[in-house]
Amino acid sequence: MKKRHVFCISDGTGITANSLGHALLSQFEQTEFIQTSLPYIDTPEKARDVCQKIEEAFTKDQAPPIVFSTMVKPELLKIIKKSPGLTLDFLETFIDPLEKTLQEKSSHTVGRSHGMVDYATYKRRIDALNFSLNTDDGASINQYDKADVILIGVSRSGKTPTSLYLSLQFGLFVANYPITDHELESTTLPSALQPYQNKLFGLTIDVGRLMAIRSERRPNSEYASEKQCAFELNAVEKILKRAQIPYLNATHLSVEELATRILVFQSGKPHE
Repeated sequence: MKKRHVFCISDGTGITANSLGHALLSQFEQTEFIQTSLPYIDTPEKARDVCQKIEEAFTKDQAPPIVFSTMVKPELLKIIKKSPGLTLDFLETFIDPLEKTLQEKSSHTVGRSHGMVDYATYKRRIDALNFSLNTDDGASINQYDKADVILIGVSRSGKTPTSLYLSLQFGLFVANYPITDHELESTTLPSALQPYQNKLFGLTIDVGRLMAIRSERRPNSEYASEKQCAFELNAVEKILKRAQIPYLNATHLSVEELATRILVFQSGKPHE
């Protein structure tokens, strides 16, 4: 497989350059990308250092490195463009047409996307993250009245990472509750969850995948056995169907995909 160096550079955090760059590169399956993130390139000296790195990669690959940029300062971007890389600047691509249609000049301010410009939104995200941490794995059920969503399912079905992603990225207050063995003996929703049925969303997973995940934590245990995993998953699905709780199979979905589908469901719910 051929290899190509990739640089994601920014005079801010570089999160946008990394995310958009990853989205584009994922479409090319025949190349192995060696990715380097270079945030806070905010002086001419740092920009020239980046050029040196790009030149070294060009010599090694004998091909132009790919450079994804979200450089706000045009004088720094100008330095970067002197390197032998293919420079794709996302802001330059989209700012000009936006300025024309909005009939307004961009502020060219570094850090507006991932900074603390909107403190209220930032604070809600942090408060939501703390809520998700405090209510992880069935803890602090007395706080469920504050939840926007409560994820339920068997242990190790992806509830915690999905909760944390939804809270940090979207400011949603998300709790998660593992349905345990003694609760699976009944086909009814656990009593602790019944008052919050309109907030529930289920996650399930294929038996083989659950076995693999649990085996990493407790190898050769009953907890990770095919029999136990199949029993728990079948029992939880019966509970979800009987209570008419919406759910997703997380086996082949990333955290981002799970979160997006949950958001779509939430947006379609009637307001209380």
